[in-house]
Amino acid sequence: MRRSIYDDDHDAFRATCAAFLDRTVAPHLETYIEDKGLPREFWLEAGKQGLLGLEIPEELGGSGAEDFRFNAVWAEELSKISAALGSCTSIHCDIVAPYLVDLGTEEQKRRWLPGFASGEILSAIAMTEPGGGSDLAALKTTAVRDGDDWVINGSKTFITNGFSADLIVTAVRTSPDKGAKGITLFGIEATDEGFSRGRKLDKVGQSESDTAELFFDNVRVGPDRIIGEVDRGFIYMMERLPQERLSCAVSNIAHVKQILAETITYAHDRKAFGQSIGALQHNKFLLAEMVTSVEVAEAFVDAGVQAHGAGEFTATDAAKAKWWSSQVQNDVLDHCVQIHGGYGFMNEYRVARAWRDARVSKIWAGSNEIMKELIGRDLGF
Repeated sequence: MRRSIYDDDHDAFRATCAAFLDRTVAPHLETYIEDKGLPREFWLEAGKQGLLGLEIPEELGGSGAEDFRFNAVWAEELSKISAALGSCTSIHCDIVAPYLVDLGTEEQKRRWLPGFASGEILSAIAMTEPGGGSDLAALKTTAVRDGDDWVINGSKTFITNGFSADLIVTAVRTSPDKGAKGITLFGIEATDEGFSRGRKLDKVGQSESDTAELFFDNVRVGPDRIIGEVDRGFIYMMERLPQERLSCAVSNIAHVKQILAETITYAHDRKAFGQSIGALQHNKFLLAEMVTSVEVAEAFVDAGVQAHGAGEFTATDAAKAKWWSSQVQNDVLDHCVQIHGGYGFMNEYRVARAWRDARVSKIWAGSNEIMKELIGRDLGF
């Protein structure tokens, strides 16, 4: 069925995104993989094309689109090429941007957003800690008042863009006695004394994405670095997690849809037992199941994008979209590898990389088990 959520403006924007990626990214993807990260040139070129500031007001250097469907189009085109491209860019454009635009002071917006939109300031968000995982309420990184300043100590791990980010929105504990109600968000700059980062983490997949541990050793910042209000960080994170999870779902489906299309082509071209392997009944039925699964999941995610634009997308909706899209993504890609046979286990084939790259989607942005817990609570259990 024809997708109905996009209009001519979105289609034109998609063509712009695709042309940019084909010209600027596709020829260098192998280098990104070898370097375990995206070069600053990628961000600067994307900034010149107006692709990083979709949620940023025009007066601050963005395009002020005020339509998440443009974010979704950009995420889809990125994810067709590489799941890692989608995740790195989504962190910057879809996840960090709302914190700065919605919660930042006028001074913070003027300080950070123009560079954010141009690619001169790359961002990350630091929630996860070595011992915490999905339990955001159990943060151990602290910020202690010292006069007018705050002194931050602790560490974060698995931070996407962490190795190269200039600005890190960081969740820390400011009131130890308040539990989840004692968390505050700070804007930490990479040049702040006492801030450091470890090596690029050696991941199973998504090699183009730089991921790192971050360390805070008596990092002293003024009150001008507080994003929003003191002790309201957990609330802010919960309010913005639905968009993060929706972004993940959009990328998951675009990623698997592209690799499935390539697998169907392979199944037409590859011959065995005197016919294309796609004509073998098992493979034919399997491909039929996979196409149906992806298109049905895509329809749900599209409905989520529309609901989000109308202000009707709930945390439970987000949990459903995130866990189901990642499950479909991983199940389908596993079958795609099988259809490719031995070639599916070779790194030179995109299906092998896609299979590896997808595995983390069932873990990050809240594990699928956490998503089911949230859905179950909404059912009254």
